[in-house]
Amino acid sequence: MDPVFIVSLACLGAAVGFAAGLLGIGGGMILVPFLTMLFPFYGVPDDLIVHAAIATSMTTIIFTSISSMRAHHAKGAIRWDIVWIMAPGMIVGGLLSGGAVFSYISATWLAVIFGIFVAYSGVKMLSGKPPVVGRTMPGKAATASVGVGIGFASGLLGAGGGFLSVPFMTRSNVLVHNAVATSAALGFFIAVANSAGYIYSGFSEAQGHDGMLGYIFWPALIVLSAMSVLTAPYGARCAHRLPVTTLKRVFACLLFVLAAYMLFEAYKGFSA
Repeated sequence: MDPVFIVSLACLGAAVGFAAGLLGIGGGMILVPFLTMLFPFYGVPDDLIVHAAIATSMTTIIFTSISSMRAHHAKGAIRWDIVWIMAPGMIVGGLLSGGAVFSYISATWLAVIFGIFVAYSGVKMLSGKPPVVGRTMPGKAATASVGVGIGFASGLLGAGGGFLSVPFMTRSNVLVHNAVATSAALGFFIAVANSAGYIYSGFSEAQGHDGMLGYIFWPALIVLSAMSVLTAPYGARCAHRLPVTTLKRVFACLLFVLAAYMLFEAYKGFSA
């Protein structure tokens, strides 16, 4: 790969890893817009750019989530009781999304879906409404069903699910630091399921293109993962030092910026 490409990916991976540990978002929502900008310059076919950006960003979450999860687990912040209920549903949703639906949705509509979900999550995080007193996590069946939906939506966006799972848990009176830590653990299961789906659904379409494993652009994956794994633990440590209100504001502001960018990209696509 071109040295400039390697350096740009290394810097991006470092920033995304830190954000993944800090906010429990897996980094996918940061990576997708930037990879969409970079890939046209480095050999990814035009008709695969958006799908490759989403699939590659999701696959990096396998590695960042492990690193972030270890840091959070060391502090005893992960709600493993929630993880074991939601993870099976997330695997099912991820396989359906990455392995089937993903390849049939156009790049423009993927951008629309991305923007709407992310903006909605940002509004919820800044709504200022305290959790309902006495509200707890729903029953096992309902929680598992929510996991299916989060795993499915995440596969269309290349995100680790934190944009949905963190608000879901905080509204159920799970402390935000525990919600972020638990989201980091859940991101691993989402990423594994969707990545397998991306390889399967994109194998025939991407066959013959250098660097493509299904929809995943593996040269970028290597650089991004190596750097993000190094910085994710630092983000996780900061997550336990910041006040709850600050953490929510950082999370929400990031969501709004990314939502605006992707909706603008969708607008350009519809106008073309």
